Amino acid sequence: SNPPKKPPSSVEPIQNYGSNGQSNPAFEMNDTETGVTNGKDDKEPNGGGGGHGIDSDHPTSYLETTMHIFKGNVGPGLYAMGQAFYNGGIVAAPILTVLLGITCIHSQHLLLNCAAKVKSKLPNAKQLPDFAETVELCFENGPQRTRWLAKYMRVAVNVFICVTQLGFCTVYFGFISNNLKQIFDYYNVILDIRVHMAIILVPILLPTLIRNLKYLAWCMTLANICMMLGICITASYAVRDLPPLSERKYFSSWSQLPLYFGTAIFAFEGIALVLPLHNAMRKPSDFGRPLGVLNVGMAIVTAIFTTLGFLGYLKWGDDVKSSLTLNLPPGDILAQSVKVMVSLGILLGYALQFFVAIQIMLPSVHAKIGYSKTHPVRVELVFRLMMVLVTFIVAESILNVGALISLIGALCSTALALVFPPVLEIILELGQEGGRICWMVWLKNSLILLLAIFIFLTGTFESIKELT
Repeated sequence: SNPPKKPPSSVEPIQNYGSNGQSNPAFEMNDTETGVTNGKDDKEPNGGGGGHGIDSDHPTSYLETTMHIFKGNVGPGLYAMGQAFYNGGIVAAPILTVLLGITCIHSQHLLLNCAAKVKSKLPNAKQLPDFAETVELCFENGPQRTRWLAKYMRVAVNVFICVTQLGFCTVYFGFISNNLKQIFDYYNVILDIRVHMAIILVPILLPTLIRNLKYLAWCMTLANICMMLGICITASYAVRDLPPLSERKYFSSWSQLPLYFGTAIFAFEGIALVLPLHNAMRKPSDFGRPLGVLNVGMAIVTAIFTTLGFLGYLKWGDDVKSSLTLNLPPGDILAQSVKVMVSLGILLGYALQFFVAIQIMLPSVHAKIGYSKTHPVRVELVFRLMMVLVTFIVAESILNVGALISLIGALCSTALALVFPPVLEIILELGQEGGRICWMVWLKNSLILLLAIFIFLTGTFESIKELT
């Protein structure tokens, strides 16, 4: 048998976690400069701390946390669901979307449960550890032969999160530029798509230089208003003069199916927010219960994805674009206003997605650059500028937004949403005394992992083929 690892023989690694004890400088932000708590909150031991860029002056309510889940999942991926349904089929895609949504929700519960189990092994923990910390602790408390992987798994999760978040930011450049180009083209201002990306570079860059998260709150509020209005108006266009179902493919093709999965899993990728949102609640027990925030919030998200994807493909068929806003009438003033609103919402959302990646990477940058000891602000601003330019250059190089969404979904979102949670459950169960797992748990997790492998291999291959 492999009994759980316990302190104090391993107090050093446990105290390195920002959520639960003394922090490792390589994984902690300066609270006074950034406004980020990294999950610590002395005033509210039962809730109110965030992490991963989530922080509030007060613990969040049920409704507020549900809105955070909505905000964390609604972006370019939602507007790409029409193309996802084109790659899946008008009958197959809704069924697969609901099943994929259920699978992602289950994986999020697995992560939540694993975090709760490893938290119980930490002597002074007030809140659940974050995603990367949970992975490391699970491996440390798993079978003896897997414990050496703990540090590497923590790094892997942080890498996947950073690549995913910066991938979102790259997609944002393409998404905004395509919408603006359509408006400019209508008024005979013909510019290359790369020129449009260069035009929006400065407006995107400026909010990312804001180092204190609380000053980005207005971005989140305005972005939400723009996105909500955009969804409603886009749906109103999509329901007009719908053709019969018989005019659409019930099932696309096996070669297109991986592209569907890549886009859909990209849209659903909000698992990195689960633990910070739980920690930020006034009553964390309301998060994971049957009618809790997680189930209700993700059910709403799944319903919106399914509805907009179905209507988008049914309305525009084979002509559906990588963003449904591109299918709206170019000369219609209301349609143009939707493109502007959604583009503005995405532009403001860039800084928030960017903040998550910077929060993870910046401490390591400070630890490795000696100049930051005397001029930390300069180093941080230069690093932020460089990372924005990286996403800009990648966006300039890859103009196929739909294929890029599928590639990011297949590569990174699959690992975070479908690989790590079932693996963590298996690792923790094997690490318990006796080390046996029910055959149903083996079967369930094996099916999830097989789905993940299928999406990873086929989705990556088909996406790269589309890009080349």
